[in-house]
Amino acid sequence: MEAEKRPFRRLVFPQYTEPSSAPLRMYLAGEFGSKPEDVNAYAASVFFTVDRFASYKKSWQDYYGGGGLLLADRYTTSNAVHQGSKLSKIERKAFFKWLSDFEYGLIGLPEPDKVIFMDVPTELAIEQMRRREAESNTKGDIHETDIEYLKRCSESAEEAAEYYGWLKIKCTENGAMRGIQDIHQDIVAVLKGML
Repeated sequence: MEAEKRPFRRLVFPQYTEPSSAPLRMYLAGEFGSKPEDVNAYAASVFFTVDRFASYKKSWQDYYGGGGLLLADRYTTSNAVHQGSKLSKIERKAFFKWLSDFEYGLIGLPEPDKVIFMDVPTELAIEQMRRREAESNTKGDIHETDIEYLKRCSESAEEAAEYYGWLKIKCTENGAMRGIQDIHQDIVAVLKGML
């Protein structure tokens, strides 16, 4: 018997077309400095938090409060990865704690029930970004064009996954990306275990 199908809403962050994303768009465009480190981890986190808070209050607070199921493409977890990469290993755990306390406690955003961390080695992620840029005739933001920063993000992601207890899905096998269907099956298996 097929499992009961529950409707869900998909959230995508940042909300680049919304006014609430103005500070983070300025940051990513390099208006506060050409390197990610030109804005400290805490200040940059606030830019992204404001965007999520606006989305929550305007779009999905009632739905979520009524028991609605949400699937978020990036969330507070992205701050842990990206902004955590600006800090030393010693400073990261304190940052991870601050981030949870700030967003879920002080700001009041809902804490995710589960986080699935799609583990892709930095080199392959960079190849995919460059291919996407070539296909769309675009240029990456200050995060996407800084290879050393992206390497630190990978390290920060591993630490955040361990700290928060994220479920990790390896997206590569023998140095190459796994097929979309294979990765999809892993995700479905995780979700079935939750519902």
